[in-house]
Amino acid sequence: MRVDRVFTRSIVGVPEACDLRDAAAMMHKYHVGALLVTGDAPHDTTVVGFVTDRDIVVQAVAQDISPREITVGDVMTPVVATVPETADIFEALETMRSGGMRRLVVTDAENRIAGFLSLDDIVDGLAAELASVSALLKTERSREIAQFEEMKAAA
Repeated sequence: MRVDRVFTRSIVGVPEACDLRDAAAMMHKYHVGALLVTGDAPHDTTVVGFVTDRDIVVQAVAQDISPREITVGDVMTPVVATVPETADIFEALETMRSGGMRRLVVTDAENRIAGFLSLDDIVDGLAAELASVSALLKTERSREIAQFEEMKAAA
């Protein structure tokens, strides 16, 4: 299975100077659990990391730090790897494993950002594949039982 079958294409981004309250509001508004973090102007097209809902809770809320007093750049996970959308899932998993990452930036054929790939995306994709295999096995079993019943009736 390739990355292009499972990665998240809807990208919501914030500059690293954005405070955590505004970042959390964006997550709520767009129903996402992670935001792509860009550099501040004039580098606002450069991806510098990800910030997740977990980052906000663990590194700010649980530490009793006001989300208005800390920025996304203070708690984000720096982006350290990309994967082409044509890559195999197992190649992406190996990149994640070797780098200790849960997310990768996905790039298109022109090396532009196309989205991001999370472990959750991979699990969802693999689960769908397994469900498809399971359905195939059930169909095959039903077909074999029907054939057996027909043979039994004919005998």
